Amino acid sequence: MQQDIGKLLKDAQKSMQKMQQDMASMQQELGKTAIEGTAGGGAVKITCTGLSEFTAVKIDPQAVDPQDVETLEDLVLAAIKDASQKSQALMQEKTGSITKGMNLPPGLF
Repeated sequence: MQQDIGKLLKDAQKSMQKMQQDMASMQQELGKTAIEGTAGGGAVKITCTGLSEFTAVKIDPQAVDPQDVETLEDLVLAAIKDASQKSQALMQEKTGSITKGMNLPPGLF
């Protein structure tokens, strides 16, 4: 019986080590992945990494109307939200593939 517990603990430790390695690899991959959020039919484009680090903003010159700055502000905000949602979805997808099959408490990842 004691050997069974020892084996279970050893197996659990190996599983956790593998998961840590997989998570580190996933974070590295997400950091290199470019995600683009858009708004206004592509008039505003925001680029971020899979870790939600924003890296670029592109605005079509035709979207710039000095008389209507509020619309441009709304488009930028919408593009940021789009990029952020895509980044979070990708992170959840990648995290889920690593933790799949492990009996972890809900909401841990």
